[in-house]
Amino acid sequence: MSGAGPTSDAGRVRDAGRVRDAGRMSGAGPTSGAGRMRDAGRMSGAGRVCDAGPTGDSGQVSIEFLGMTPLILLTLVLVWQAVLVGYTFTLAGNAADEAVRAGTAASPGGARQAACSAAGRKDLSAAWRGDATVSCGGSGYVTADVSLKVPVLFPGLIAFPARVHGHAGAVEEAKD
Repeated sequence: MSGAGPTSDAGRVRDAGRVRDAGRMSGAGPTSGAGRMRDAGRMSGAGRVCDAGPTGDSGQVSIEFLGMTPLILLTLVLVWQAVLVGYTFTLAGNAADEAVRAGTAASPGGARQAACSAAGRKDLSAAWRGDATVSCGGSGYVTADVSLKVPVLFPGLIAFPARVHGHAGAVEEAKD
């Protein structure tokens, strides 16, 4: 035999090439799948490739983003509200510290309560100052209690009915 038939080595190589190409076109075999995305066109007719455009999933990311937008916004609102609650706790604690500091320097009685209340409200912004309650008491060991309402989303508009409390105490200063 001279090697012209399909049993020769040259014929096997040629037939293997046809099988490989047929597998690539049909989408079967090890060369198909996600790694073959460079041939984005569709097969038509006798093996010709035509540009048919996207395969129908255009805009999918936009639709998914629009579907997630309410959840993203709700998460942002809840995080912002948690920040406002934490900030109100910080303000109440600081106001109580300032109030007790002023209360320890004032003489007992009405002057102490007035100094304590003025110092407790002094550093609060208008959004928290309106509903703030500041009370001082004690002799020898002065205490101050501050109560603030937590705003809902925007300080100064509306507030939750629940209140945040701050408490501080200090030893009364000696009078000479």
